[in-house]
Amino acid sequence: MRSRSFALAAVALAATVAAASAATETKDQKIARALSAGPVSVTAKATVADMDAKGNMTVLRKGTNGWTCIPGHPGVVGDVAMCADAATMQWGADWAAHKPKPTNAKPGIAYMLAGGTDWSASDPFATKGTPIKEPPHWMIMWPVDTTSGLPTTPRDTGTWIMYAGTPYAHLMINGKP
Repeated sequence: MRSRSFALAAVALAATVAAASAATETKDQKIARALSAGPVSVTAKATVADMDAKGNMTVLRKGTNGWTCIPGHPGVVGDVAMCADAATMQWGADWAAHKPKPTNAKPGIAYMLAGGTDWSASDPFATKGTPIKEPPHWMIMWPVDTTSGLPTTPRDTGTWIMYAGTPYAHLMINGKP
């Protein structure tokens, strides 16, 4: 019980430090972090938008190619820099609203080339636990059948299915394309 209390206190402290750090960041620092998430072919003309805890977005830089790059908030599990196409943005909005399944009508692509973290590799709505660390990767946001034979546990290399067996299952492809 004592170690659990310590862990909760550590998480609360990290979130507080991250929030304070984010408040002092400049617009240019946020843009640079957001752009670190994707390949130049995507980021050069992408919109960069900061997102608050309620999902409200503030455009930091207007883009023209249909991609959105988000800086995330350093130190906050699951809130990392990423670049996403429109289908992935829909997938993410559905996930944030806890919809029974994503409503994007075509596969989406997302990049997290600076790596990432999440609370779970199997539960899309987990908000606590032991965080998993993800190496630089890109994702295909489209339901993936677990009968594909692909692994369903985190890997440092190769491809695996995150959230396997749920409507939010998607491919995690480790490495930079």
